[in-house]
Amino acid sequence: MKYLTIIERTKTGFSAYSPDIEGCIATGRTKAETEKNMKEAIDFHLKGLELEKQIKPRPCSYSRYIEASV
Repeated sequence: MKYLTIIERTKTGFSAYSPDIEGCIATGRTKAETEKNMKEAIDFHLKGLELEKQIKPRPCSYSRYIEASV
């Protein structure tokens, strides 16, 4: 499954989260490192849910750029 991931610049690098996976976050010094760390965090989180026999969240978020008229 693919999960929407939001990556934001921080004072020390980047941070990432997925709106569909509550509490699953990652950080990194570069975008590439943050993406790698977020993939590992998602995999770890979903594996934990699986081991606990909990339901994995289904991806439902999407993104779109909205152009402002001002």
